[in-house]
Amino acid sequence: MAEASFFGTLRVIAIIILVYYLIKFLFRLLAPVILQQVVRKAEQNFHQHQQNMHERQEQQYSKASEKPREKKRIGEYIDYEEIE
Repeated sequence: MAEASFFGTLRVIAIIILVYYLIKFLFRLLAPVILQQVVRKAEQNFHQHQQNMHERQEQQYSKASEKPREKKRIGEYIDYEEIE
């Protein structure tokens, strides 16, 4: 069995610390760019959703504002009164 040496253990710990700080540094550089892209995409989706809702409301309004067709009359309407 191979035993871990003291310098080997220190080397692994140093590599772990370097990788940690490297990831932290890269995240600080790239996070603003990534967040801007995410916000921009969410804004586009929001505007598209609002535009779709506006178009639907206009369609509903135009359908509601159309003149309803006159119904065919089938006979006369008789007004009944109660007899006491």
